[in-house]
Amino acid sequence: MHNLRIAVILGGNRNGRTGPAVTRWFLDRARGHGGAELDVLDVADLGTAEGHGAPLADFGARIDAADAFVVLTPEYNHGYPGPLKAAIDSARREWTAKPVGFVSYGGLSGGLRAVEQLRLVFSELRTATLRDTVSFHNAQALFTADGSPKEDMSGAEVAVATLLDELLWWARALRAAREREPYPGQP
Repeated sequence: MHNLRIAVILGGNRNGRTGPAVTRWFLDRARGHGGAELDVLDVADLGTAEGHGAPLADFGARIDAADAFVVLTPEYNHGYPGPLKAAIDSARREWTAKPVGFVSYGGLSGGLRAVEQLRLVFSELRTATLRDTVSFHNAQALFTADGSPKEDMSGAEVAVATLLDELLWWARALRAAREREPYPGQP
């Protein structure tokens, strides 16, 4: 049950976005936690789909190869970004029976409304979403451009450790279950 692969999906693509700083901070913590291989997928690098649900580059293959996911999402207008939805919809069965964790950022809500909407989407894709999240309120004020925190992040450090512990547990458990028996309706 070694060699777990976690796809870390950066969901925002706006110019001047905070996502890369949050992502760098998260990846610094994730690299030293549990030894899983990390595959970073940035929706800004995926190109655009030709119509709803069309494949994006090698996104589906990379989702299929992953044992678990962490979605880093901003909140725009009380929701998650459209390019993230296009990326998610470009894969289907590749998500099934795998865990999804969330790191969100935004203004006062810290992206939590975006996470609640994403839980509905990932439920339809037959994933197991984690209860515990990492959330950054007023994120633009918390990080420098290179992802260094401007203030004490001890609470966020604890939240990341909890998220990764749970994600790795679910990744191992669900990979073992998929190896024993295919998920109902899956080939």
